[in-house]
Amino acid sequence: MLNRILRRLGWAVVILWGTTVITFLIVHAVPADPVRVYAGANADAETIERIRSEMGFDDPLVVQYGRYIGNLLQGDLGTSLVTGERVLDAILVRFPVTFSLALTAVCLWMLMSVPLGVLTAKYRGRAIDRTVLIVSLVAISLPVFWLARMLQYYLAYRTGLFPVGGLAGWTHIILPAVTLALVITGYYARLVHTNMVEVLNADYVRVARAKGIPEYVVLFKHGLRNAVIPVITILGLDMAALMGGVVFTENVFALPGLGVLALQSVFNLDVPMIMGVVLFSAAMVVCANIVVDFVYMWIDPRVEGT
Repeated sequence: MLNRILRRLGWAVVILWGTTVITFLIVHAVPADPVRVYAGANADAETIERIRSEMGFDDPLVVQYGRYIGNLLQGDLGTSLVTGERVLDAILVRFPVTFSLALTAVCLWMLMSVPLGVLTAKYRGRAIDRTVLIVSLVAISLPVFWLARMLQYYLAYRTGLFPVGGLAGWTHIILPAVTLALVITGYYARLVHTNMVEVLNADYVRVARAKGIPEYVVLFKHGLRNAVIPVITILGLDMAALMGGVVFTENVFALPGLGVLALQSVFNLDVPMIMGVVLFSAAMVVCANIVVDFVYMWIDPRVEGT
């Protein structure tokens, strides 16, 4: 167990370090000049060069990266070039919104996809199975930003069932979370379906049915417990995709989360903020995968020694 934990933590450090390298190179490869954006359109060449020197942007990339890593090891993600606030403070203020949205979306799509997957596996090949398959394919194909606009217009603006945008309470999270859940539910329903079909053909399931165990116990205790293991693994991997979807959803619904912060920092060429948000998001994805890994081990103790 201890070796497994140390191995996972070691890979987490390597992944985060790689994230800093890739992000640093991409940000500095952009042809636009963040110093000019910071100095303003009316700044002369002398002022721009002075600001560039004060910020250290005229140093070699190796020196800049070494300075960034040194500050990072001290818990300093830098200071925003636009607002002047500490990057870590800006992230921590906005993270609860993004986390609430992501967690609500995950709960919604798991609550919908698991029963649908079990039901279609039990009645595979029938009308309900085909219907769920078609609806799932359509839902997966929908762009998140388009679906968000449609739900916002029809369920918020036209009917007033939900707030149109902003954040003044927990009700403002529901419609954005539904948007994300609708897109992903179909995929997870088919994933549960595929694994359930395989599990329901196993010998131990036939034995359970032969013993007269109620069908719902066979499905949800004996079948789902084993079928959900690959689903949990994919869930951890999909956290990165979820964070990408949150960017569009937060902007459509004007939620003050990490998605809005990331987009604004890109438009403003706010290098410290861009790197801070990317690194923080990567850290959250790594942590989620570590948690999922140990949940996997808890469900199936056979993987403990791997």
